[in-house]
Amino acid sequence: MARDHHIYYCIKLLLVCALLTAARGTADRTKTLDFDVKPGGVVHTFSAKMKKYECTFTYASQGGTNEQWQMSVGLSDDNKLFSCSVWRPQGKSYLFFTQFKAEIKGAKIEYATAFSQTAVGGHKDVALKEEEYIVSESTVAHRDGKFHSELSKLTVIGRTRHDEL
Repeated sequence: MARDHHIYYCIKLLLVCALLTAARGTADRTKTLDFDVKPGGVVHTFSAKMKKYECTFTYASQGGTNEQWQMSVGLSDDNKLFSCSVWRPQGKSYLFFTQFKAEIKGAKIEYATAFSQTAVGGHKDVALKEEEYIVSESTVAHRDGKFHSELSKLTVIGRTRHDEL
């Protein structure tokens, strides 16, 4: 129960920080980049940095053609939270993911979740079952034998390793 409250607090804090950042227009705190998720079974990597923090998304997928995805990275105003989201803006991906991993550098993961479908066009977010992926201090990755190959969104929030003066 305490963990759920802590996760809720982190999400709420991140959303408030994102709204404040957007309202002020401080582009130095958030960044969104477009990239193509390419099928073919080959392992691909896409990364984005925000100051000294980095998010890397590594995956392999099969079927269909390239899909346009986005990666957003953000840093809270107090520099204590780093976030990374990877998603397909059009909603559900039609690719068959054989593997995925998101890694953050410079922060310790406090919250992570993955979705097989995103809330677009009247649809709701559909979260993966917790047994489908593994969360460690710095990575979120598919779990061999449990992941059902559907991924449309991945969100990671980490507490930064702040150097105090």
